[in-house]
Amino acid sequence: MSGDIQIAAKLRAYFDIAVAAADPMRCVPAALPPRPKGRVVIVGAGKASARMAEAVESAWGPCEGLVITRYGYGRPCAGIEIVEAAHPVPDAAGAAATARMLELLQGLGEGDLVVALISGGASALLVSPAGDITLEEKQAVNAALLASGAPITQMNTVRKHLSRVKGGQLAAAAYPAKMASLVISDVAGDDPAFIASGPTVGDASTPDDARAILTRWGIEIPASVDAVLNGPRAVLSPGDDRLSTCSTEVIAAPSQSLEAAAEAARAQGFEVEILGDAIEGEAREVAAEQAELALARQAGRKPSDPPLLLLSGGECTVTRRGDGIGGPNAEYALALAVALKGAPGIHAIAGDTDGVDGAAEVAGALVSPETLEKARAAGISPEDALAVNDAHGFFAAIGDQVVTGPTLTNVNDFRAVLIEPV
Repeated sequence: MSGDIQIAAKLRAYFDIAVAAADPMRCVPAALPPRPKGRVVIVGAGKASARMAEAVESAWGPCEGLVITRYGYGRPCAGIEIVEAAHPVPDAAGAAATARMLELLQGLGEGDLVVALISGGASALLVSPAGDITLEEKQAVNAALLASGAPITQMNTVRKHLSRVKGGQLAAAAYPAKMASLVISDVAGDDPAFIASGPTVGDASTPDDARAILTRWGIEIPASVDAVLNGPRAVLSPGDDRLSTCSTEVIAAPSQSLEAAAEAARAQGFEVEILGDAIEGEAREVAAEQAELALARQAGRKPSDPPLLLLSGGECTVTRRGDGIGGPNAEYALALAVALKGAPGIHAIAGDTDGVDGAAEVAGALVSPETLEKARAAGISPEDALAVNDAHGFFAAIGDQVVTGPTLTNVNDFRAVLIEPV
């Protein structure tokens, strides 16, 4: 058991290293242009945006501006106003702050600079429904998409076409001022058009594309949404003149965090295999595939071989089937434990780098050869918990949750499977 505790501590350390690699205090100051003499306005949204604003002021001193972050993710800033709002389903606080942000950008000129601080979570935090869509209708569509199992890129395509601020429209609001958009990626492939629904980036998708996604995932829409999708396209094309004064740079990404964890593991004598930083799909299906891979890798190793660490990132999804408390990382961990069936020598961690996995203020969970035995001792069935999407409830009962609190960054899922020779 002491060995299991030590391995769990190592895995948690790798997770913490991955999170630290994406700390805005590390990556924002180096990406800032020289502070101009003219007017500078800081705007932004996302789970990392308040920390990003803090990093800007650490380099430039007090600044004018407003950013919107998740409740509990605020940071002290001298000049930039920090507003907290709801995530993953938007609320009135986010809508009011977004309206004020758009007003702040009005009337800027060619000599002014806007720095946009964008990170995952902004799709919910930046909320300005298009047409006659009400906030309540926007909330309902958003919640249905989250429960559907749709990939984040498809969800964000829909969000763009139902918004006055996404799909390049935030940049358009600041035109003709220069805009430097600094982005922390939480999507597979790191495409700025899909990170936070691309508020400063053009997109070639159409309202018909958004409608097809809603149909594909069985999302019922009210008349107001139907009217917007039948109306003129508001999302900016990539070549739109209003984007010509905006530069966009991804300053932190999942690949960098995985490599930081890999470097630490190699320094401790482990072999490391990075399976990819853009893995998507149903969490339980990804877990089954990786369990099979882990068992195969273990079977092919000699007792004298060093431990092997499999790392992966991306964003898994969960199709909600029951009424449990779960999230993609915890569901991955639970499905992995079920698939491994207590195989000796295989441990794992899965966590969301923002500290929040799905419906719980929990980052994720740890898996060991003892996981199923602990569950039996606690009188709970892992299969039953998986059937009702109650992975967080399962890991809470056996004491193997990963709880970090707000990490103030977000580069998506982190998964590490440690394989010891047997």
